[in-house]
Amino acid sequence: MFVKNLKDCEEFLAGDSTQLRELLHPDKQPLELRYSLAHAVLPVDETSLPHSLTTSEVYYILSGKGEMHINDETQIVIPGDAVYIPPNARQYIHSCGDESLVFICIVDPAWRKEDETVY
Repeated sequence: MFVKNLKDCEEFLAGDSTQLRELLHPDKQPLELRYSLAHAVLPVDETSLPHSLTTSEVYYILSGKGEMHINDETQIVIPGDAVYIPPNARQYIHSCGDESLVFICIVDPAWRKEDETVY
């Protein structure tokens, strides 16, 4: 059994300027996974940098309120929303609520720096 607690994950600033903690990644743990799983925080009134991945991604909103931008579409997202981001889509999110936006990121196949373009 493999269990990793969020408090045991080092926080770092991701390429898109979100505060990230990587929970699961097949290159960092001896796990048979195709995907990576990370916990992200974006403070109130902050916006992630526009970026794209060559892989698909899902955001699952835990708390806060966000304005999600994918290509030419924009939509408000709230806790309980799952957002599918297709490969190569230009994306960013703005934290527009009264508290930090907190969400889970699932990237499949697992996130790799060479698969990301930050604009």
